[in-house]
Amino acid sequence: MNAPHRLGVCSWSLQPTSPADLAAKLRAIGVDACQLALDPIREGRWKLDATGEALRTAGIEIRSGMMGTHGEDYSTLETIRVTGGVRPTQHWAKNLEIAREDARIAAELKLPLVSFHAGFLPHDPRDPERGVLIERLRQIVDVFAERGVNVAFETGQEDADTLLGFLRDLARPRAGVNFDPANMILYDMGEPVSALDKLAPHVRQVHIKDAVRTTKKGEWGAEVRAGTGQVAWDKFFATLARHGLKVDLMIEREAGDSRVEDIKAARALVTRHIAVGVKS
Repeated sequence: MNAPHRLGVCSWSLQPTSPADLAAKLRAIGVDACQLALDPIREGRWKLDATGEALRTAGIEIRSGMMGTHGEDYSTLETIRVTGGVRPTQHWAKNLEIAREDARIAAELKLPLVSFHAGFLPHDPRDPERGVLIERLRQIVDVFAERGVNVAFETGQEDADTLLGFLRDLARPRAGVNFDPANMILYDMGEPVSALDKLAPHVRQVHIKDAVRTTKKGEWGAEVRAGTGQVAWDKFFATLARHGLKVDLMIEREAGDSRVEDIKAARALVTRHIAVGVKS
């Protein structure tokens, strides 16, 4: 058998009140790795050193970070289209400042990767906004690169072909993809397995999340417990294997009132399909 994937949980899924609370919840679930939201540290709610120490003491390895951008509004598909990622010009200076601070935090924590939502990327190469967004994303990639950190764009807010085009035109080898199959469904941006097939050479990390597609154009789909939605997990994991992708798998759950139970169900789903490893 090939070397196993590392399995972890996105910290924000557990709605932790402190680093110690996060560590306790991760240990109760039975994982020893996480993707850490950097916002609490950057905003001063969590101390950087204390966060790292609490997780290390509990045997939890921080495998990657998550950067939030300023002013995002997920109320509707239209509000996130307007406010998401690096698209809003009025927030660009603030978002570049956030990137610089998160790059510093990631370097302090020795993280190899930080992911974030770039925002809805225009498909039409003639769209004047396309060039603006490419230049902004280059700046962010370069800010992290100066600290030795790679970046990964979250999937879903555009289809796979559009994201591929941006990665080509971006011309930054340190930029890749955090592949979230549920986001492809939630945003109604294509079928997850075929999208993974196209984006595989650029995938740096995977989110384990599930969803059902909307029946009304222009509205959100619905996130559901992993294994009960429309992600074809058998084909999904087979596609990972076919491309030889041994990236980290981070369970994400952003809806519902039974987060721990849902995350445990996602953990069981993953381990039924593939081998996962633990920190040696």
